Amino acid sequence: MNPIFSTALSGLAAQTKRFEVSASNIVNMGSRGVEPGAAPRAGEFVPHRVALTSQVGGGVKATAVPVDPPSVKGFEPGAPDADANGLVNRPNVQLERELVNQISALRGYQANASIIRAEDRLLGELLDIIS
Repeated sequence: MNPIFSTALSGLAAQTKRFEVSASNIVNMGSRGVEPGAAPRAGEFVPHRVALTSQVGGGVKATAVPVDPPSVKGFEPGAPDADANGLVNRPNVQLERELVNQISALRGYQANASIIRAEDRLLGELLDIIS
């Protein structure tokens, strides 16, 4: 495969992964968080972030890794899962950061799609010149 297409396609996949992870974090903001130092139990959500690593020969690989710490305590005395002090573990998700991640992923996706369109156009012009 053309290395330009290959690199841009890996970028599209990475930006898609970033958006998916961010959307999952936002949807689960109000879920029950994991107790610090404990393994997740049923019904508890562990937020993730995406780590991008360069690949040999070009491109990027996106890997979802857990956020550390996975939860923060919040004061919600009326919540059914609140302790005696009214504190609840909620996933360590910041809406502002997630929205910025989504905008950044969208722009990255658009940039990689533009590269694919430009390469396609250039290859088409080259074939027209050759024929």
